Amino acid sequence: MGKSKLVEDVATASSYMDFQLEHMHLDLLVDVEARKLRGSEKLNLCVLRETGELRLDSHPTMHVLRAEGPPGHELPWEYKPFTRYGNVTVLRLPEPVSPGTQLVITIEYEANESPGVCWLEPQQTAGKKKPYMYTQGQAVLNRCFFPSFDTPVVKSTFSANITVPDGFTAIMSANNWDRQGQTFVFNMTQPIPSYLVALVVGDIVSADVGPRSRVWAEPCLIEAAKKEYDGVIEEFLTVGEKLFGPYVWGRYDVLFMPPSFPFGGMENPCITFVTPCLLAGDRSLADVIIHEISHSWFGNLVTNANWGEFWLNEGFTMYAQRRISTELYGYSYSCLEAATGRALLRQHMDTSGEDHPLNKLRVKIEPGVDPDDTYNETPYEKGFCFVSYLAHLVGDQGKFDAFLRAYIDSFKFQSITADEALDFYLDYFPDLKSREVDKITGLEFDRWLNTPGWPPFLPDLSPGNDLMKPAEELAVLWSANPLDMEAIARVDIAQWKTYQLIYYLDRILEKSPLPSGNIEELAKYYPKISEAANAELRLRWGQIILKNDYQLHFHKVHDFLQSQGKQKYTLPLYRAMNAGSEAACALGREIYNKTSEQLHFNVKNYVKKILDA
Repeated sequence: MGKSKLVEDVATASSYMDFQLEHMHLDLLVDVEARKLRGSEKLNLCVLRETGELRLDSHPTMHVLRAEGPPGHELPWEYKPFTRYGNVTVLRLPEPVSPGTQLVITIEYEANESPGVCWLEPQQTAGKKKPYMYTQGQAVLNRCFFPSFDTPVVKSTFSANITVPDGFTAIMSANNWDRQGQTFVFNMTQPIPSYLVALVVGDIVSADVGPRSRVWAEPCLIEAAKKEYDGVIEEFLTVGEKLFGPYVWGRYDVLFMPPSFPFGGMENPCITFVTPCLLAGDRSLADVIIHEISHSWFGNLVTNANWGEFWLNEGFTMYAQRRISTELYGYSYSCLEAATGRALLRQHMDTSGEDHPLNKLRVKIEPGVDPDDTYNETPYEKGFCFVSYLAHLVGDQGKFDAFLRAYIDSFKFQSITADEALDFYLDYFPDLKSREVDKITGLEFDRWLNTPGWPPFLPDLSPGNDLMKPAEELAVLWSANPLDMEAIARVDIAQWKTYQLIYYLDRILEKSPLPSGNIEELAKYYPKISEAANAELRLRWGQIILKNDYQLHFHKVHDFLQSQGKQKYTLPLYRAMNAGSEAACALGREIYNKTSEQLHFNVKNYVKKILDA
């Protein structure tokens, strides 16, 4: 089971070191009227250390009704407090059990509406006809869904029977599905951590978009989803397999969630959940799926052992995403996309301060702190820089790609620490190990992991200059006073790709507020930007509007925030409103009062904190 099993995880109260979870089975009835899940969970366990109790992560919104194990022996239980994001259910065993003992524990319970079991009213869905339920496990929310060892270091297979009312469909993150009347039967034969067990129930239909992929969505979105993704997912998967080895999960489906879904994507195995913001109508955001596909190897197959090592999931995934993009679209394009990521990291570190403890790759999560509250750009973009540095030390892309395949093959279906990953790297490249590349002054691996601040190495993004330079020059022209409209007219942005427009808008935002009248001219001159349907452009246009106090377009911020609840888009706009003029602050409160009920529980709390600051 590897040394990761002994890794401490302060975000779980479970007795995960005392038991090996071999399989979990759920048998649940979805009660749409009462907004709850009712049924049972069966755990197949092997005892690792002598103990007289079983502790499972749970939540005050979940109620245990009965516990049994071994069969016929009813178990007493009690709840004990743990943190604000959960409690612990303690089951007393009839007698102490010794290592090697096989146990089957059955728990009857009900799970009510909670941060991890989200119920939407019909008006919060795209179709506005039927309610909708989804679970969101990452990072520590699946303890709301089922009593669990809610830590990424524990992986197991699972199966489920989910019974739903007539007219509803159930979907889970499993590689085998069947239907028997109103009961949907799922079996996941590959071991996964608890946070990747996902369930959705709603008015959902599907359409094939490739030999092993289909899109799922509410009926009113399915045609748009099929049009946007027909044929492209298989292309992404094929390149991923060429680079990183076999795709082991069978199907790769994509579910377009209701607008209030707080994430861009959630890489649940076999079926990625994504925001409907990706339905731009012109395939301009289709490559966002590449990030989620990359998690099929980095995160889902090889997983961070605890949430303090989150960069192992996200830094490697960012690197993998950009490798796939390079193969598909060329190096200059992936450099441009990486430059937009670097700009996000710069914005984050300017806001938080470079020496903030969250700006380390290895984050020390203190007991009681919700891992979700540590979320920021650092594990993604600083993590990407570190993986890029490891590739730079090798000096040969083909050899580093081969290392990544070996890394995946060696650690597949395991949860690991950074130390294990880096030890494997040095053992794989003995010449680098003998040169002690992990101790190069200023670039020590220990510094990368444990010192906050800007990455000590930045990959060379200059191959993207042929795409970045025109965007930078155009931003300079638009920040001039007076405007040189002849020079501006000579720059044709009609053929610019999405990330080139994003890069341009990031430069405009940096130079804002612009001289008086410039933003008004820009809005009129580029309806491709100011009237865009693309969510990434709408976000940046909203930030520019607010920084320039361009009140004529304030309604665009309102419309965008009313149309979706993605955290990545919602929080920056509320921060910009709060930092803006009196009118911008008032706009923030007005939008929040109108839309707060459609936001996810966590996002709602984060927005409230911003407005109360």
